[in-house]
Amino acid sequence: MLPKLTLIIGAAASGKSTFAERLVTTTMRTRTYIATAQAFDDEMRAKIARHRDMRGAGWHTVEAPLDLPAALQQIPADHVVLIDCATLWLSNHLLAESDLEQAGAALLNALQTCPAPVVVVSNEVGAGVVPDNALSRKFREAQGRLNQTLATQAGLVVTVIAGLPMVLKGTLPEALE
Repeated sequence: MLPKLTLIIGAAASGKSTFAERLVTTTMRTRTYIATAQAFDDEMRAKIARHRDMRGAGWHTVEAPLDLPAALQQIPADHVVLIDCATLWLSNHLLAESDLEQAGAALLNALQTCPAPVVVVSNEVGAGVVPDNALSRKFREAQGRLNQTLATQAGLVVTVIAGLPMVLKGTLPEALE
């Protein structure tokens, strides 16, 4: 059984999405994948296709690069949701020059009111050097705040390093222990 909110966090290419998919699959609920990526180039189109192929059949996919709250409002209680990922969602808002605090507050409210359990994938972006430009620093700070808020609200927080999960908060379902 999953808690209302689960956060899966890790570095780029750490295996966090694959682990999150395995976690969602253990619930035996109808699976909804909310994708936040936007395919602006061939490399991203290929990455999205690779992720879709790796997931396989049995997923209902919703594209929501900006309006996650609206997507979450449509989810039935008997589903389980995987949002992949909060990092791209935040980047989309930053590049759209959205009010990040307002967007974040709306997302957190939608996560609290979604009737189905939600698993959010997010990148840990604070382990590197201080970025050399203002936009990158703004993003890093906003992502750090969002991750901290999600972790506070989540009943389960797992970091994934080299494909290996480490529980930071809560307990993994027995099927994954």
